[in-house]
Amino acid sequence: MRQLELLAPARDIQIGIAAIDCGADAVYIAGPQFGARKAAGNSIEDIRKLCDYAHRFGVRIFVTLNTIIYDEELEEAYDQMLAVQDAGADAVIVQDMAILEMARKGLGNRFGEFRIPLHASTQCAIRTPQQAAFLESLGFSRLILERELSLEEIHAIRKATTCELEFFVHGALCVCYSGQCYLSEMISGRSANRGACIQACRSRYDLTDKDGNILIRDKALLSLKDYNLRNRIEDLAYAGVTSFKIEGRLKNESYVKNVVRDYSLALDSLVHQHPEEYERSSFGIVTGGFTPDTGKTFNRGYTELYIDGKRGKWASMDAAKSMGEEIGKVSEIGKGNAFIKIRPINKSIILNNGDGFSFVDRNGDVTGFRGDVCTGTVIRSRNLPEIFEGAHIFRNINAAFEKELEKQRCSREIRVGVSLSFYMEDGIWKVLVQATSEDGRLVTKIEEAGNQTAGNSGRMHQMFKSQIEKSFGGYRFALHDCNTQDSLPLMSASSINGLRRALAADLDNMTAGKKELNICHLDDINFKPLSENTISYKGNVANRISKTLYKDAGAVHIEDAYELNHIHSAELMRTRYCIRYEIGMCPKHHNAKSNSPLFLLNNGRRLILHFDCHKCEMTVMKA
Repeated sequence: MRQLELLAPARDIQIGIAAIDCGADAVYIAGPQFGARKAAGNSIEDIRKLCDYAHRFGVRIFVTLNTIIYDEELEEAYDQMLAVQDAGADAVIVQDMAILEMARKGLGNRFGEFRIPLHASTQCAIRTPQQAAFLESLGFSRLILERELSLEEIHAIRKATTCELEFFVHGALCVCYSGQCYLSEMISGRSANRGACIQACRSRYDLTDKDGNILIRDKALLSLKDYNLRNRIEDLAYAGVTSFKIEGRLKNESYVKNVVRDYSLALDSLVHQHPEEYERSSFGIVTGGFTPDTGKTFNRGYTELYIDGKRGKWASMDAAKSMGEEIGKVSEIGKGNAFIKIRPINKSIILNNGDGFSFVDRNGDVTGFRGDVCTGTVIRSRNLPEIFEGAHIFRNINAAFEKELEKQRCSREIRVGVSLSFYMEDGIWKVLVQATSEDGRLVTKIEEAGNQTAGNSGRMHQMFKSQIEKSFGGYRFALHDCNTQDSLPLMSASSINGLRRALAADLDNMTAGKKELNICHLDDINFKPLSENTISYKGNVANRISKTLYKDAGAVHIEDAYELNHIHSAELMRTRYCIRYEIGMCPKHHNAKSNSPLFLLNNGRRLILHFDCHKCEMTVMKA
């Protein structure tokens, strides 16, 4: 039986709890420092509280410690590793190999036993079986794979390794191979590998040829659509993926709740279809809530990227921000821009007061506004921007849906089976209670039930059933057995409710169960061969401990990380995304005349594009 895990992002403890309530099997969150989203740090105490809540349901908490670490930061990083472990974290997500070495050996004369697993971050750019096997040989229990892989490539990595595989299934996409983007650092000194990316890939550029002719003007030429693999969950499971990861540690609570609920239902459906093959890795059932719809949540349009090993239209170059769902075209503009009237794309479109709208203006910029009063197909706004008839209108905030997300909250409960046996002893009714939770906790207790016998045992039995089978304290009780001879004690509803509350309290005092996943241990390293004996700047080696590990692994030459040396000839990006393909100028696919190189221009800054057609990859470099 293979366990499948839905892994949700959390900017903070509140969002983490909401994700758990909506069906997440695991949550990843940053600690105080060294997370790849600098704006999403959390205190150790908040991580402890989140772990306490999560572990009630067998949900795991993974803490991101996935930036590169400088020498002067090693002690602080080591202390944080031990602190998050003490707080109850179930794993640490790592980019820098120094974290792994400190987990194994401590740091200098300081040593605290580190017991929890390490996951190799997607920032490690894991995209070949050889890379994967090497990282597994270091002791990583899980590999978080590169987003731009195909199912075939994932399957090949699965065959080369035995540890868990994690793969992104939803959310924003970096345009280049993860952990190997240096554009932000080159432009601003803010490194993506240090959690401070300026998202230069979402900026607007002109595209020119070598003669300076402008081929495309003012487009977000490096911006990709968002990932959506909801309909490919079964394919990914078959290829060997254990954990299905949602991007979004900077996203708000409504986004996380909506996406988690949608993918949790998809995983439930897969498990239901293949009960002999798969199960969820956590416990509990989700009740109540809303009907999810990822089309109504922040997105730049959706793509399945390279999952089938084929190219498609991946760019969101017209709008790097969320446009939302298209609702129609402007058919009329009121005098003085007092209102606009929409010709909806279908009759099911219903507009709400407070909806957020967007459109692309005549300059090609995305412009947004709020609909203060929406009546039928007419939108009135105090701040209606200049607009034109025929403009395509999108809704990027659905006020009614946001209210539903807020009001119709999900709750999560552990299922508990209850058996009751009754007997008389010295004229007093006794009830033997046995309760077993789905995570394996067992409560056995004997309670007194008074000396009165019910006149109608059938009615009393229904009373036991109706009162026991209520939710309380995060548990959903079900009466599986109610053994008696010919009669039952007479008990009030409040007494039976007290029995249920006592069961919940006893269960709370026991350690919640947890399904075991495949765990690799940080024992002696058994190095698998490196793919090459030179570690380039793309290895992101920024401290002495990482450098020593690679030397021990057989590396002859090790370059410092780009952040330390700013190599002029460095590839700032390498990607499977190709601008020439997107605009129909690919020599291989469109029989176009080769016009390499091309250039990107932005605010006087010039970047050069090269095209590695043999590998079907594009590179971005400083011109």
